[in-house]
Amino acid sequence: MNTLQPTLKPFKWNPIPKPTTILKPKTQINPIKSQSAGKIKRTVLTKEGKTKLNISPDRDFYAYPRFVTHVDNTFIHTLTNLYRNRLRPEFEILDLMSSWVSHLPKEVNYNKVVGHGLNAQELAKNSRLDYFVVKDLNQDQNFEFDDASFDAVLCTVSVQYLQEPEKVFAEVFRLLRPGGVFIVSFSNRMFYEKAVGAWREGTGYGRVQLVVQYFQCVDGFTEPEVVRKLGDGKTGDGSVFGWVKGVLGLLSGSDPFYAVIAYKNFKPIYD
Repeated sequence: MNTLQPTLKPFKWNPIPKPTTILKPKTQINPIKSQSAGKIKRTVLTKEGKTKLNISPDRDFYAYPRFVTHVDNTFIHTLTNLYRNRLRPEFEILDLMSSWVSHLPKEVNYNKVVGHGLNAQELAKNSRLDYFVVKDLNQDQNFEFDDASFDAVLCTVSVQYLQEPEKVFAEVFRLLRPGGVFIVSFSNRMFYEKAVGAWREGTGYGRVQLVVQYFQCVDGFTEPEVVRKLGDGKTGDGSVFGWVKGVLGLLSGSDPFYAVIAYKNFKPIYD
């Protein structure tokens, strides 16, 4: 009985020739934009706009601790609720230009909170801080933290004292992780002699637009979001005359609340 056996032919491997053109992935279509992220596109403050009435070093002005709150309870309540809604417990936070209080919600334990300021005694009394650094941002805008070290950076009622805001906002961009948030809050109160000229001469609306420009001058932040709560209209307009009236006790009512918020690269969506 004959059985037919299949005839096996040897397999000959024909390698596919290498293409002469290598296609880049879509994520690299616009490498220039990614390389420019975090760069300062333009200067916002003029030389005159940076000027302070009190030209003494800021370290000297803040040498003695001030264990007071610089805004009223209504402002603080609004800010705490904003933090409650925007900051998650697993966040690592940098509290920029901080003091002896941070206004974070008491019931939330964040993964880490690092403080920065000019007075070590004030910062040491802040129970929300895991540790802190002392630095004058008008003299040195660079921190020793690694890139992408924080999920959120906060700046409360202090942005009006920055003479190099463009560099500070660019440094915040470097420190934030992708999707990280920068929350800048302020009212119409200030140490008038230490606020920069552009802030002293501005109105509430003008100051909001100034902070919006600080964000927009750094490539890579999302379009700034503005939160306003203007109180009952009895707190003055933030001018030198309003400031004098406040000092003399001629005004009453709640402080106006402003916050400007932007994210690094993209805005995350939470459930």
